[in-house]
This record gives sequence, structure tokens and C-alpha cells, in this order.
Amino acid sequence: METKQVKAFGTDASDYALGAMDIKRRLATPKDIELEILYCGVCHSDLHFARNDWGFTVYPVVPGHEIVGRVTQTGNGVTKHKVGDIVAVGCLVDSCRSCNNCKADLEQYCPEWVGTYGGQDKHLQQPTFGGYSESIVVDEHFVLSVPDNLDLAGVAPVLCAGITTWSPLRHWNVSEGSKVAVVGLGGLGHMAIKLAHALKAEVTLFSRSPEKIEDAKRLGADHVVISTDESQMKDVQGKFDVIIDTVPYAHDINPYVGTLNVNGTLVLVGYLGPLDPMLNSVPMIMGRRKVAGSLIGGIAETQELLDFCGAHNITSDIEVINIQEINEAYERMLKSDVHYRFVIDMGSLKN
Repeated sequence: METKQVKAFGTDASDYALGAMDIKRRLATPKDIELEILYCGVCHSDLHFARNDWGFTVYPVVPGHEIVGRVTQTGNGVTKHKVGDIVAVGCLVDSCRSCNNCKADLEQYCPEWVGTYGGQDKHLQQPTFGGYSESIVVDEHFVLSVPDNLDLAGVAPVLCAGITTWSPLRHWNVSEGSKVAVVGLGGLGHMAIKLAHALKAEVTLFSRSPEKIEDAKRLGADHVVISTDESQMKDVQGKFDVIIDTVPYAHDINPYVGTLNVNGTLVLVGYLGPLDPMLNSVPMIMGRRKVAGSLIGGIAETQELLDFCGAHNITSDIEVINIQEINEAYERMLKSDVHYRFVIDMGSLKN
């Protein structure tokens, strides 16, 4: 298959800083769309993958799965988009298209799903490279439309932080009058608050930091509960229909389980790994409560989210950076020094 060379930013090893490199992209097949990348959001997963924190990174790696760009070329079989359209690509660029999950628009649970980076490009038989690059070629099925009223840089994190919180809100039927709590106010947490508020739920933030109260209410939270305050936690026992837990590291979820109502569900979206301390099943059994997990969303659900954001003028709160600042941004992310998501202006790659 014919390829072309494009500029990118990535790394060849877990202990190397990210830097400029050249990568190969396939030329567009009949069902492919090529887009010039305008903005790419920076996700904690990017950092974990670049540094091989999960133990399965194949190098070289070019991170980035929150992509907004402009269509520059389409294959002759493409029907969804045309040259000049503003489009988006999220965490997925391929799947088998034939399993039960794919047929149900749940491509994120396809056993053969292909990540935007770190997956296996079926055409080139090489790892997929992500959005820290000047362009990308993606099958039209995985290319999304962007409402024209939204700030494009602010849209980028919707493709990961947004859909990661939207999918459980939709699956657990959050609507007007639902009582929703969010654990953690970061990239995912601030989107969860905005989206739950727009769904007309009553929204509460669980936080250990009183200084976050004002910002949480600005984002749409009706209440803030300081999770280290026993009296405040006692006041919300048995209250919530759904809790979206966005904390990205091992933490004690037991105090939150008791704040669920009967049939309530705590959904883990931020942390992958064993719970520490262990989960106490007594409050679950005594209240038919559930602890569940959720992973991004399928293509149809992600488009639904973008359309919802367009209708409600929702984007992420961001700090725009140049690609040359990415290593500093990673260090700041580790210190939670961003409100609430970095987005790279990919025009800076040309420099």
C-alpha cells in the first residue's frame, strides 16, 4: 500500500521525552477520509501510554485521541463528509464491524477494536499513530461531525473526557430529576458535571478540597460534599441514583457506596486496576446497589454527544498549548496543574 511521510510528535522509549519525528500514513482508500489536524486534546492515557505505565506500549508511539480537524481528501466511496468539513476523531479508528457489539453500535467493546494510537493498522500492519501529528487517515465510519457553533479547541476533549462520562449517564438513564454525584473534579469530572447539569439532573460533587466549591457550582453542580467530612457524608447516605467516579488512581470507594439509593449504581470511569482497600459488599447487598465500569462510547453515541453539546453549547474548559510544550504539560498533569484539559494547537507543529 502506498504511504506518505508526515510530521508528528512522539517517543521511541518510555524514558525519552516526546519530540519531533516523521511517521508513515497510508494514502486514502475508497472509504477513507484524510484530515488536517487542527487541535488535539491531551489525555492522561497519552502520558501513561508514552511512558509504558501499563506495560504494553509498542514504540515508536505518537499519542493523541481527541482530534479535531479539516477534511483534505476523501476516497471515492466516501458519503459522509466532503473536503473542507470540520470533523473529529476520538479513541477508535477501526473495529470488526460484524460482532454483536459492533452491530449494537458498541464498537468500544468489540474484541477487535483498534485504538487511534497503539492499535494495529490493518492496512499497513504497523501500530496506529495518534493525533500529535499534522494529519491522519481514518475510515469514514469513525469520523464524526462537529457542530459549527462550538469552539473547536474546546471540542477536542469531548472526544474522550466527554464521551467517557456521557456514556454512563445515558446508559443509566440520567434525566430530569435524577440525583447524580461526581467524584473528582478534573478533566473527566468537569465534563460529567456539565453534561449531567444539561440533562437537568440534580448534581453533587464529591471533593476533598473546599477550594473547589466555587468552580464546581460554576460548572453546574448544585451541591458540593467534602468527602473527608463525616457529617456531610452522613447527610447524603442513600441519596444518589448514579455516581460517576472519575478518580484516575486507586482509592477507597467504600464511603461512596453507602450514598447510593436502593438500586443505585457507582460507575468507575477513571481508574483501571485492583481496588485498594477492597470493596465491602455489605452495603451493596443491603441496598441492591451496584459498582460498575464504563469505557468511552460507540460512534453513534459519540455523535449523539457532539450534537447534544452543540444544542447546549458545551465544550471543555481548556488551556491551549503548542506541541513543543507537551513534555512540560505532562509534568503539570501529574500535579493536577490544569483547569481542566490541555489542548494542542497542531499548527505549532509546522514550526
